[in-house]
Amino acid sequence: LMTWKTALIGVPFGGAKGGIQVDPKTLSVAELERLTRRFCDAIHNIIGPTVDIPAPDMNTNPHVMGWIFDQYSRLHGFSPAVVTGKPVSLHGSLGRGAATGRGCMFAAREVLGHDGLSLEGQRVVIQGFGNVGSWAARLMHEAGARVVAVSDISGAIHNPEGLDIPAVFAHTSGGGVLTEYIEAERVDPAELLELDCDVLIPAAVDSVIREDNAPRIKAKYIIEGANGPTTPEADDILTDRGIIAVPDIYANAGGVTVSYFEWTQNIQQLSWSEEDVNQRLDLYMTQGHKRLRETMARHGVKSMRTAAFVAAVERVQDAAALRGIQ
Repeated sequence: LMTWKTALIGVPFGGAKGGIQVDPKTLSVAELERLTRRFCDAIHNIIGPTVDIPAPDMNTNPHVMGWIFDQYSRLHGFSPAVVTGKPVSLHGSLGRGAATGRGCMFAAREVLGHDGLSLEGQRVVIQGFGNVGSWAARLMHEAGARVVAVSDISGAIHNPEGLDIPAVFAHTSGGGVLTEYIEAERVDPAELLELDCDVLIPAAVDSVIREDNAPRIKAKYIIEGANGPTTPEADDILTDRGIIAVPDIYANAGGVTVSYFEWTQNIQQLSWSEEDVNQRLDLYMTQGHKRLRETMARHGVKSMRTAAFVAAVERVQDAAALRGIQ
């Protein structure tokens, strides 16, 4: 999926996934640091600024990326470009923390804009209030959308008139439990995806939209902030029902795109402003949407997911053919 994501969005990286099977919440900071540094010791010969560049994903954060940078640099010399998602004070990029959520907002803006709609006034439901979901909520709120429900591991809250997202974020970031936010009613997390809304953003884990609940989805648009939140069987149902599912390999590509920007800044030993980073991300997401629409028209397909994979595979196949490695 990472290979197709980077190909679709136009980032000159390949793609891979890897990690450690552990619940970091059960570890002290010192234990987590030792585990991270030991992991880097095990993989340092197969990563590098021009080889394989790790980036943050679930249950990691900039601090963890900083430990990888430091440990790799102890073994190979100063190498900030070996990993992305680092703290800004350790050669990270401004705008990286918000990038995936911001990319979701840009994707929603482009897809709705194609249908003559704006984000203003759209009713939005977001599953997940971690890094991706909380940023998507804040940015959609800033764009004038009405975020009516959000959820996290503690449960889900709903206010059909719209949640005060800055207040919700202040509540949770201050240590409060999401479901204890008083200006909303608690709802069953399993029912969150089925609430009446215009835009649904699953931004938590994979396979949450399945064959059993897809017939009850009421959203007109689904913006996939998580990786693989929709099963193939559910995707067929959504397509048949006319629900537009914007696939993860486009909708959540903001993170890997700004990781590429961070790597570029590290290689060139300079720093871009946050405004510059956000403008460049906007351009990449806009161009990615245009590429999707052109592919849909060229092949006569209605599914945006099918078009996304076709466009990505075509780019990889063309590159392979031009290099003579078929």
